[in-house]
Amino acid sequence: MNMNQDQSENQAASTTPKISADKLSILVVSGRSGSGKTSVLNILEDLGYYSIDNLPLSLLPSAAHKLVKESGIHHIAIGVDIRTPRADLSNFAATYASLKETYGAQAVQVLYVTAQENTLIARFNATRRVHPLMSQDVDSDNAKHIAFNLPAAIKKEIELLEPISGHADIKIDTTSLNIHQLKDRLREHIGMDNQIVINLLSFGFKHGSPIDADFVFDVRILPNPHWKPELRASTGLDAEVSAFFADYPEVFEMLNDIDRFLTRWLPEFLHNNRHTVTVAIGCTGGKHRSVFITDHLQRRLTDTMPEGVKVLAKHREKSHW
Repeated sequence: MNMNQDQSENQAASTTPKISADKLSILVVSGRSGSGKTSVLNILEDLGYYSIDNLPLSLLPSAAHKLVKESGIHHIAIGVDIRTPRADLSNFAATYASLKETYGAQAVQVLYVTAQENTLIARFNATRRVHPLMSQDVDSDNAKHIAFNLPAAIKKEIELLEPISGHADIKIDTTSLNIHQLKDRLREHIGMDNQIVINLLSFGFKHGSPIDADFVFDVRILPNPHWKPELRASTGLDAEVSAFFADYPEVFEMLNDIDRFLTRWLPEFLHNNRHTVTVAIGCTGGKHRSVFITDHLQRRLTDTMPEGVKVLAKHREKSHW
């Protein structure tokens, strides 16, 4: 990526308004094969977009209508590339204009991904993938099949995608970007902050350990209100159970230790391309101790986590209470 292009992209990114949860954003994602279009769609999906890859361009208006008008989805990323019919590509300008007229000029953008030719060749050779144009009939005017080698296919693709690249609102050169840098570049361009969701999950070991947890804390060592008949029907969310735990300093010592660990290490996930972290807190039945610890952790972490971190709490065994 040359310096002038990089500077212009950074300037454009700095003026991009932040996308709110309810602001409509339809991204048409296209680009040269091997440049990272699929990675872009995956990242956008992690950032909250509803992503569709390899959609025929002629279906784009109806797909957008169904997602926006019928399903109420406000962040949409639709991948369109060389695999779409040639007639669709030639009609891109009309399709793009129609989308802008329907949803507003600010709501619809074209994001085009590219890379230098030698980088594309190296990527295809490394993955042993076949370029789409190496097995397609692309000379429709002469009604004959042309077998392209890889360099020729890469150059021909530029020509075929020109109707889309010519309308690009955002262009990203991935030649020198790794996946983390690509994610940061996308966030800058579309105006979305990095966000991580911390899922706090209370559970009971007798019902099985959660297999999708990133961290599991076992609190069965703590005093158990279950053995108090008058507390058996209560849960860790009830005041009488909190009063019971107030008599046991070790309960709050464990709560403090878990809180310190999570407060120290969870923010690091913000810098490691992670978007969700599940922290499971387990006791025997998932009704008293784990629920109490989970509830108090949510309150503490909500106050102490940096901006962009959302803390949710779920009690897996609630149906057993």
